[in-house]
Amino acid sequence: MADFTLITPSRPAPQTPFGTAEGSSLTLGNFKGKVLLVNLWATWCAPCVEEMPDLDRLQATLGGADFQVLAVSSDRGGAKQVQPFYDRLGLKNLPVYLDPKTELTRALGTRGLPTSILIDREGRMVGQLVGAAKWDSTDALALIRHYIGQPAAGSLQRAAVE
Repeated sequence: MADFTLITPSRPAPQTPFGTAEGSSLTLGNFKGKVLLVNLWATWCAPCVEEMPDLDRLQATLGGADFQVLAVSSDRGGAKQVQPFYDRLGLKNLPVYLDPKTELTRALGTRGLPTSILIDREGRMVGQLVGAAKWDSTDALALIRHYIGQPAAGSLQRAAVE
């Protein structure tokens, strides 16, 4: 995780729409309250292909009420292109998310693929990594668990009142 860089100061994640395989539209705000690892990728990107199984294992290990991997494909072919790729690699834990017009990719300031952006429970971008990573490594798990362990600011305020 040596290439992971903190975003200081952290800043709000954009609320640019992206799609699901079923045709629904979402924004990152739909996941507020969870720590997110937004991975921007494409099927034609060799380093992206390399890290997808690691992201799938990361989601299987930590995914749930507190954490979610959002692997958002910029493939122009949408779900028709991405779903067969998932099937071929045996990806079972990552939902298909789509950004065929690269609107979210651009809004996040992505300069290359893959890019992974860590977003805290408050919806703020706190770190990023450009290039492939071993997302199921001990270091990556420790990094993400660190952010999962931090309650949302609103939770801290409520706890102080109670």
